[in-house]
Amino acid sequence: MIHPENESGAAAESRSGGGNYLAVRPEWLARGLEEALEPELPIVDAHHHLWDRQNWRYLFDEYVADVAGSGHNITASVFMQCQAMYRAEGPTAMRVVGETEFVNGVAAMSASGNYGPQRLCAGIVSHADLCLGDSVAPVLEAHIAAAPGRFRGIRHITVWDADRSLMNPLSAGPPSLLRDNSFRAGFARLAPLGLIFDAWLFHPQIPELTELARAFPQTTIVLDHLGGIVGIGAYRGRRDEIFVEWSRSIRDLAECENVCVKLGGLGMRINGFDFETREAPPTSETLASAWRPYIETCIDAFGPQRCMFESNFPVDKGSFGYGSAWNAFKRLTRQASNSDRTSLFSGTAARVYGLAPPG
Repeated sequence: MIHPENESGAAAESRSGGGNYLAVRPEWLARGLEEALEPELPIVDAHHHLWDRQNWRYLFDEYVADVAGSGHNITASVFMQCQAMYRAEGPTAMRVVGETEFVNGVAAMSASGNYGPQRLCAGIVSHADLCLGDSVAPVLEAHIAAAPGRFRGIRHITVWDADRSLMNPLSAGPPSLLRDNSFRAGFARLAPLGLIFDAWLFHPQIPELTELARAFPQTTIVLDHLGGIVGIGAYRGRRDEIFVEWSRSIRDLAECENVCVKLGGLGMRINGFDFETREAPPTSETLASAWRPYIETCIDAFGPQRCMFESNFPVDKGSFGYGSAWNAFKRLTRQASNSDRTSLFSGTAARVYGLAPPG
């Protein structure tokens, strides 16, 4: 395998998703390996992906290797929608069910116990086009049938910004999609089926999500990646100003009791921390220092019972190692009570996604 650090710029860009993802550089990551802090602490990884894209394979074996190599006690995980393994044939709206079929097979592999005690992909969140309105119901039912006992909800990505350089062409959405009548008609079909909605957007869009949460108080909503804090493009050099704006939006959203938040996803290109530009990966102390204002604001606003930690791998793998991320989260919560830490590292994710609590 050619490592991206030795590739041409074009090849590395291809491996990292055409410039929308940071390149994963194994030799660079190896410079920052850390021993796991508190290795016995049970963890549910509330958000990760599996895919096989051009020049970038991250499937069950790769994720198991990250988990095992980290030394952390990952007891279960939640797979998150990423346009993986859609069906090649059949009605267009139904092709997304292929992702659930694929991940349910991976979950069955993990549940066999042949790969360790973890129950990886124990919860599955896939995609359905909510803009189909009422017609999305058969798609949702097909997802449930494809992974009974594991399928938990839908993520319909709604990221949009006037600065088009921020957009991932795989998931760019139109503006104000959360306010669209057809989208909301489809969204209304989630709660009756016991399904949750994972929200991925940029931080200026958080007020739109707050409107949606207030309009559908019976639907559980999970805000991904602390609300998509943007620090590049038109937002570069404005971190203090953006923090004030983001904090205000987060506290307004937290007033909606049907909303939870994922703490993580701060290793993406859009965040603008530039961890990837260093000679060696950032230490967990460095990560904890950079993330502290955001993590503590969310925990203070939502409470530990509505917060859950996530790895967002392999997307964040371009910025730091799996073990370092969990060490940073542990450093950030050292002063929390045992019960609060249980919620943050496993309890909230297990409850929200209907997983068996760690044994």
